[in-house]
Amino acid sequence: MSEFFQWAKVKLKIDQKLLLTYCLVYFSWGLTMNWIGAEFEIARFTYWWQVITCYILYMVPISLLLRNLPFHVQYAYGLIAMCLLEFGGYALQTSYAYPDNLLDRLFGERNFALSMALFFALYFPLGNWGVQKIYSAVFSKN
Repeated sequence: MSEFFQWAKVKLKIDQKLLLTYCLVYFSWGLTMNWIGAEFEIARFTYWWQVITCYILYMVPISLLLRNLPFHVQYAYGLIAMCLLEFGGYALQTSYAYPDNLLDRLFGERNFALSMALFFALYFPLGNWGVQKIYSAVFSKN
């Protein structure tokens, strides 16, 4: 177990500007997705501040641990992380799924959380790619 913590410690020790980039990107992304989910009556957080706990305190560290891994590996591990988050959110009722929403109609009510997890697992490889592009563009030493 100590090997894992050593590995994680190295992966989480990053430039503060990179961490700020992750936090700003993921926070913006979270606010936008929560707004879209509410606007289209798919799903939303019960409280707006859950964007901070889910996107910054949960997803940013996972993204940092997964960065530099191949896309499919980031997606696979991201899927596990998002399944736990989606399950917990709906089980604890801290997330609200609108009745008869678009995903319910497309995939069936029993597949709602699974479809959400499958979609949001893409955040890890896409987020890592996007943050790296933004970080390089803004903080490159030209």
